[in-house]
Amino acid sequence: MQGVLTGFAVIAVVIAVGYVLGVRGHLGPQGREVLTKLAFHVASPALLFTTLATADLSVVFSSRLLVTALSTAAVAGVFVAVGVARRWGAGRTTIGALCSGYVNSGNLGIPIAVYVLGDASLVAPVLLFQLVLVTPVAVTILDLSGGGGKGPLWRRLLTPVRNPIAVGSLAGVAVAASGLRVPAPVMDPLTLIGNMSVPAVLLAFGIGLCGSTMPLRGMERRPVLLAVALKTVGQPAVAWALAAGVFGLRGAQLLDVVVTSALPAAQNLYTYASTYGVGERLARDAILVSTVVSVPVLVGVAAVLG
Repeated sequence: MQGVLTGFAVIAVVIAVGYVLGVRGHLGPQGREVLTKLAFHVASPALLFTTLATADLSVVFSSRLLVTALSTAAVAGVFVAVGVARRWGAGRTTIGALCSGYVNSGNLGIPIAVYVLGDASLVAPVLLFQLVLVTPVAVTILDLSGGGGKGPLWRRLLTPVRNPIAVGSLAGVAVAASGLRVPAPVMDPLTLIGNMSVPAVLLAFGIGLCGSTMPLRGMERRPVLLAVALKTVGQPAVAWALAAGVFGLRGAQLLDVVVTSALPAAQNLYTYASTYGVGERLARDAILVSTVVSVPVLVGVAAVLG
């Protein structure tokens, strides 16, 4: 239980600091935009590279990864189907699908893995799956459905290799797969820069809450409710059914996959929405509400399966 409460407490404090900065205007009217661009174009790519460059890629063959991939695809597929039927648009539907199945495996998943599951590496399959596959695919769709979708065909085909998030992820995987060891004079500055990513995202999120309306109101109410329901209830339920019924996982392994699936939507999704100027309210509200709702869900999962 301590890991759940500690992880949420850390996030809440940093977001609160961002909110105060927004209220007092210390960073000026462009503070949120600057932090968002810093995270998306500089800090997050550095964090993804340094994380994946030293990762054990053998986890991609684990049953945990299959459970994660299938449960993510299931809930994202539901949101996409509803989004297509409701004509919410490609960009908005993509953000909503991410909020339905993209878990906070970094700044919340790692402390929970340490304190609840007893091993930080247990979150690695989720982290790798999201960074290597989900993120490049999602940002490519956002590129092609927005400004990145204009221009000659060759430029559109090169979208994945022009996006900083995708470049950081794929470069890190390439280094890990090659077995090369990045020299300290190169890795240390990248690590230092990457350490800015999570604080920048959380501070920008807090500033974005300043002066905004209460969540679950307006035209985004239904997409937010759908995304939150899929994220906090649908994904852990599907993960439990797959892990126990299909892959025969029991005990600690079952607890691992269900807990990681029950994590709320990741804060960096707000960065993507802000960067591409689509679904910002949807991302903000879904992240906020899923973070609050996931607390009792995680406590309940830990109590029942722990």
